[in-house]
Amino acid sequence: MADGSRILSIEAIVARYGVAAIALGAGLEGETAVVTGGILSHQGLIGWPAAFLAAAIGSFLADQVFFTIGRRARDGRWVGKLSKRRVYARVTRLMERYPVGFIFVFRFLYGLRTISPVALGTSHVSTRLFVAVNAASALCWAAIFTGIGYLFGEAFHELAARYRPTLPHILMAAGLVMVAAAIGWGVRALWLRYREPDEQT
Repeated sequence: MADGSRILSIEAIVARYGVAAIALGAGLEGETAVVTGGILSHQGLIGWPAAFLAAAIGSFLADQVFFTIGRRARDGRWVGKLSKRRVYARVTRLMERYPVGFIFVFRFLYGLRTISPVALGTSHVSTRLFVAVNAASALCWAAIFTGIGYLFGEAFHELAARYRPTLPHILMAAGLVMVAAAIGWGVRALWLRYREPDEQT
């Protein structure tokens, strides 16, 4: 998770560059930029539909790029280095067992957001399936985190006004809680399914 100064800089960048910054942040940085977009839409600086769509499109396109890299450069040096990481084996087992479910939830799992679409690109998952599920997941993810920023925008500002000296810590803690909740939900869902014994064929 970024430190408080980085979060504040993200807020300034999003405020200045609007939906373009949200889209880029959603693809490269993740939840912080999207929640910030929701907060700014609560302030009326950006329309909520625009912030939501920018987040969904940015996240969707970033994962499509990583999927395409995995599919077309599976023998490349960078993909080869990723495949040697210990987490790659776990990702591979999960995606082979639950391809649709894993495509939907990987963006909610901290630490797997870059390696997962690359691994999926090297697998037998069809491009059509990945595009469809990735789009649905991106829309859901964007709605959740933009909505969090929008719904709790007033609370953020009240806290900021009351505890301005500790604003970076407040924003960092809020971000950690939101990410932890998403991770916990995703890990629990995957674990409950992953622990089930294999069906006999």
